[in-house]
Amino acid sequence: MRALVTGGAGFIGCNLTAALVRGGHEVTVVDNLSRPGSLRNLQVLLEDPVAAQKVSFHPVDVRDADGLAAVVADHRPDAVAHLAGQVAVTDSVTHPLVDFDINARGTLHVLEAVRRHAPEARVLFTSTNKVYGGLKQHRTERTPTRYVLPDHPDGVSESFPTLAATPYGCSKLTADLYVQDYAATYSMATTVFRMSCIYGKWQNGTVDQGWVSWLVKSALLGNPITIYGDGLQVRDLLHVDDLIAAVLSVLEDGRGAGEVFNIGGGVDYSLSIWAEFGALLAELAAGEPPVTYEPWRTGDQHVYISDIAKAREQLGWRPRRAPRDGIAEMTEWLRIEQKRSR
Repeated sequence: MRALVTGGAGFIGCNLTAALVRGGHEVTVVDNLSRPGSLRNLQVLLEDPVAAQKVSFHPVDVRDADGLAAVVADHRPDAVAHLAGQVAVTDSVTHPLVDFDINARGTLHVLEAVRRHAPEARVLFTSTNKVYGGLKQHRTERTPTRYVLPDHPDGVSESFPTLAATPYGCSKLTADLYVQDYAATYSMATTVFRMSCIYGKWQNGTVDQGWVSWLVKSALLGNPITIYGDGLQVRDLLHVDDLIAAVLSVLEDGRGAGEVFNIGGGVDYSLSIWAEFGALLAELAAGEPPVTYEPWRTGDQHVYISDIAKAREQLGWRPRRAPRDGIAEMTEWLRIEQKRSR
């Protein structure tokens, strides 16, 4: 199979590219290398002699419609994973036009390039839970360690209304809808993953995005941590290896064409971001760093947990790596990376 991965030097992109190479596929990576750590990720990926033979790299921005079309026309992929995007809610609030150009217009560029030059390709787009907005219309209760949605014990399903909040949620929802429409209008095999919190190796989290990685790195360095809100807000965590398994079910097996799936750890793999995650972090990182609290951020959800029943039924997929095991593995990887950077 010939695969194309936009954002292929990013956290998820590098993990996916490595998995595709292990599966014997040829991979075209498209990435503008703008995110911190992406060049390092690409270098580490290509240190593998097999990957060096199987992977071709193109430093193209998804906002460059002509450049992107040229790559697709040249490689004629059988499968496309569109992972490239502006990923921080905070940056979208500060720079909404840039956010729209990357997430919405950039996705349309990908779809058009594939429609014109590789119309039979399977296309997977990584959307976000932020398309559901702040979920403030749903009853929330507070317990000593977390918020809960008592009327939705299995989490948020794909049938929930899309009431995107923040420019980031709006730009991703725009892209999400276009991906769905290209299946309906042009009969393309497109699939949408609305993802929750993904974590694992090669993640270079910042205070604005990738909070699991950011908090672990801060704890290992002994840096103070700022929690926005009260720390009881809940997310379901999904290890990147489990995500890649779901992605491959689409790209390799052709499952889920024309469908939208909520992809996350589900109820069993959910944690509040500090009351529960902080206790686990203190155990794994040998000590809890000092913590300060700041006001809630715009559009932050008190609770988001993916209802993954549809993915389980239609993709034959479920998460397997529990947060304790996955975060322990990532903690050791970050320790090694910090030693290398000294």
